[in-house]
Amino acid sequence: MSKQTLLNDFKTENLILKNRVVLAPMTRARADNEGNVPNDLMAEYYKQRATAGLLISEGTWVSKEAAGYINVPGIYTQEQIEGWKKVTDAVRPYGNLFFAQLWHVGRMSHPDILDGNQPVAPSALNAHDKVFTPSGFLDTATPTAMTVEHIRKTISEFVQAAKNAFLAGFDGIELHAANGYLFHQFFSKSSNIRTDLYGGSIENRARFLFDVLDAMQEAGVDLNKVGIRLNPSLHGLAGIELDSESIPTFDYIVERLNNYPLAYIHLLQPITDVSQNKFAETNIAERYRKIYKGTLIINNGFTLEQGNKIINDGNADLVSFGKLFISNPDLPARFSKNAPLAEADKETFYTPGPKGYTDYPALTD
Repeated sequence: MSKQTLLNDFKTENLILKNRVVLAPMTRARADNEGNVPNDLMAEYYKQRATAGLLISEGTWVSKEAAGYINVPGIYTQEQIEGWKKVTDAVRPYGNLFFAQLWHVGRMSHPDILDGNQPVAPSALNAHDKVFTPSGFLDTATPTAMTVEHIRKTISEFVQAAKNAFLAGFDGIELHAANGYLFHQFFSKSSNIRTDLYGGSIENRARFLFDVLDAMQEAGVDLNKVGIRLNPSLHGLAGIELDSESIPTFDYIVERLNNYPLAYIHLLQPITDVSQNKFAETNIAERYRKIYKGTLIINNGFTLEQGNKIINDGNADLVSFGKLFISNPDLPARFSKNAPLAEADKETFYTPGPKGYTDYPALTD
């Protein structure tokens, strides 16, 4: 057994991993081409980080309508599927698992990104935030409230995107149901004022997620290869506000997810200061470890020591790392040697090209 718990292997019926270090999904905006097609530069980026036990791709659009930021890859055209094949082929020899994160931003978009069309969302409520467009950062637009027919169409797009991910060589998929995007917009009363079967009660506001899972299962998608990312205490971002039903909503969702044979759930600790918010839960892993019976990944700014501790304490099985993986492509090796960690250049997080992307050296370079 390694002295570093993070470097021990991990085995369940659904996951066999060489270590417990997970590459967190991070938007890097390098698909800077007309079709938002994954490219050779992206293949190199993921290959460099392939020593993680589990890699989760950046969010990838399930449809043109799902888009909310420029230069982000999609997974809804044949050309995009072929592009992702190059990426998964580059990673496969390293003996890990690679999941694609499926993404729909809902109202966190702008007509300039959507060929002049309005974003869609559960309700016609503006997030009053900003999104990065070809013209720079612009205010979000008031979205069009989705009809039930439109919701069903979007469900089918998620199902097809999951199928496309497996065609592209991914080992599984993660539904991005966190951070104020479409799924989260259904969950929250601050973004969902519907009065039909997708709004009102906690059960109704959670319905979209479970309809997607049920539709995937009916279409032959193996739910053993599906993960879900959730951010229960999100507050003050993407127009999401915590209220008295926020944590009870996620309690309901996580408890009900026990009925599905998922690969994992991927939880975020609070990403804003919620210490003074009476509705917030700050010990996310500890709370949901008591509710969820499956594999739990935890994320948000963990150090090596904190990652080892949360696993040793029994509150998580795996830890995902984001910014540390940007500037330390061989992060597990650095952890094993307690080597110094390089600091990431924030100015190049979303800029095109290799600078700040594939030019961070490994220890052996």
